[in-house]
Amino acid sequence: MQTDAIMLLLGSFLATLVLRIPIAFGLGISAVLTALYTNIPLAILAQGMVRGINSFSLLAIPFFILAGEIMGEGGMSQRLIRFSNALVGKVRGGLAHVNVLASMFFGGISGSSVADTSSIGSILIPMMKKKGYDDDYSVAVTITGSTQGVLIPPSHNMIIYSLVAGSGVSVGALFLAGIVPGVFLGLSLMVAAYVIAIKRKYPVGEETSWKEKLASLKEAFLGLFTVFIVVGGVITGFYTATEAAAIAALYAFVVTFFIYRDVPLSHMGIILRKSLRTLAIVMALIATSNAFGWMLAYLKVPALATQALLGVSSNPNVVLLVINLLLLFLGCIMDMAPLILITTPILMPVIHSIGVDPVHFGIVMMLNLSIGLLTPPVGSTLFVGCAIGKVTIEKLSKTMLPFYGVMILVLLAITYFPSIVMFIPRMILG
Repeated sequence: MQTDAIMLLLGSFLATLVLRIPIAFGLGISAVLTALYTNIPLAILAQGMVRGINSFSLLAIPFFILAGEIMGEGGMSQRLIRFSNALVGKVRGGLAHVNVLASMFFGGISGSSVADTSSIGSILIPMMKKKGYDDDYSVAVTITGSTQGVLIPPSHNMIIYSLVAGSGVSVGALFLAGIVPGVFLGLSLMVAAYVIAIKRKYPVGEETSWKEKLASLKEAFLGLFTVFIVVGGVITGFYTATEAAAIAALYAFVVTFFIYRDVPLSHMGIILRKSLRTLAIVMALIATSNAFGWMLAYLKVPALATQALLGVSSNPNVVLLVINLLLLFLGCIMDMAPLILITTPILMPVIHSIGVDPVHFGIVMMLNLSIGLLTPPVGSTLFVGCAIGKVTIEKLSKTMLPFYGVMILVLLAITYFPSIVMFIPRMILG
């Protein structure tokens, strides 16, 4: 009966994906069907859904989403682009480097790959095309660079992982662990962009004076300071991640509407509606995934997954490779947040059994699943980039290959060299 119930749970969920039912509903439907089959009272699932979202720590997510939306709408992206251009715009293919660097900075504010692509891409993709860059290259650089926002703190996906992974995985440690891999990814993408720029003979940017560099830094400083407010306060213990998110939202509000004043205060209603739409999706996913996760635990799927993966090999390196391949595949057919919610409880026993630090694995998972944001058929960042750049996925796919290759190499590096991830957390947190 257990095997039949597992097949019903997973099979019905896959069926909802094929039928293009929203994932939040698909998780709930699968859990309910399996509960009915196994004669489990539906009240237990309802209680699990309520427990899943009845958490003070989850308040960090709406505040971070709101802070990112305010900064994105309030002219911060333009200031970061000017600052990035002053730093790296002079080299061949300079606008591509500006794109990646601006995403590195903006990712530390928004924490969202889609928000990054929407904000930075809507400015830089048309600008790059006007300067003679091919549309497929412009979009490829933009969407791959935007994935830095998943790694560089603050990232609401890290908060979700921390809650699902359980005790011992602090948000502060995850924030610190994401800094070096995020910068490493950005620099690697710059190298790939530079090689392609030379091959395609893209233009060389203009030199900027030190006076212009300092002026652009002054304009962008208040936005960049958001990262220090959040990360600094969390790691020093001055306030929690939830309190940091609330402070970041308030800070973003003051800077955008009373210092920069690029948009009127009346625009706040639009920002709130966009934030609420995103938040509703996230919270619905968290609620139904808790019911789905309870069914997984009841059917002992994590234990069975551990036995299956360790049955492949007892070598931790081989197990990590298998997990990476599994997550890369799943990332192609599911979005990032539900995958974190579903796979973390299943894989965490495996990770503990092979002696991998859950903070290290969390960053590996973030980068792995961020690649899925760039792959069809459900790559949300990919679709946003194609819409902005007015380019088809078919045309973009060939240009994306070297960038995919770079991201996978970085993924392997942080998987098998944990010090890249754990250096800063161990130095600061011990």
